[in-house]
Amino acid sequence: MHPDVRRNQAVWNADSADYQRRNAATLSKTEPRWGVWALPERELRILGDVAGKDVLELGCGGAQWSIALARRGARMTGLDVSEAQLAFAREQVRAEGVDVRLVHASADETGLPSSSFDLVFADHGAPGFVDPHRWVPEVARLLRGGGRLAFNVATPWLHATWDPAKQAVGTRLVLDYFGMHRFEDTTPPEGVERGMVEFMLGYGDWIRLFLANGLRVVDLVELRPPEHASTTYSTYAPPEWARRWPAEQIWKVEKEG
Repeated sequence: MHPDVRRNQAVWNADSADYQRRNAATLSKTEPRWGVWALPERELRILGDVAGKDVLELGCGGAQWSIALARRGARMTGLDVSEAQLAFAREQVRAEGVDVRLVHASADETGLPSSSFDLVFADHGAPGFVDPHRWVPEVARLLRGGGRLAFNVATPWLHATWDPAKQAVGTRLVLDYFGMHRFEDTTPPEGVERGMVEFMLGYGDWIRLFLANGLRVVDLVELRPPEHASTTYSTYAPPEWARRWPAEQIWKVEKEG
């Protein structure tokens, strides 16, 4: 396991219970919703009809998304590197009585067979916490020809305006856009030595990475919360900020062949 993945694993294991408690109102097992403002999939139409498809969720956490899609007829696999998150997910899957296979692995080293999925997706989850240069090739291997990858992550805007001293976004560019890649969190949760490592690429770097792995861009959806939106992710970005600049982006790409 890559050292950055192991570091993030420790943070997620330590924070899992509090994370699920804090965000229970946002994480829906019935209505799939995207991002920190819980925008409905039925309105965004990112994934489309999943019935009868083999679907992999990267960084499934408590498996809320996987449960919701299994109810819509998907053959679901949820993958997460955190043992604590997966323990919560197993309880949820059992309580809901749905068929979701749960896999303990990192998104860059899944151990799953090649060409085994029609759709790979993530709502934040693994794509923001594993080096894209490692997980994108792995997803390309897992997808069947014509299969799709859809994932929601933070935007370069969010990272470029992040003020480490205030631990919040601002209205001034603080960090360089060019060369954007790896970011270290200096505020670990209690009981963990170091904070998370997060990853972000510029738009051109994302596109070149997709193309190098046989993936073509279908769409880029920049999420904008509605007026008077609220969220349980209170430290992410204020909704009034995210109505001016995109704080989240959903990439939709498709494998050739």
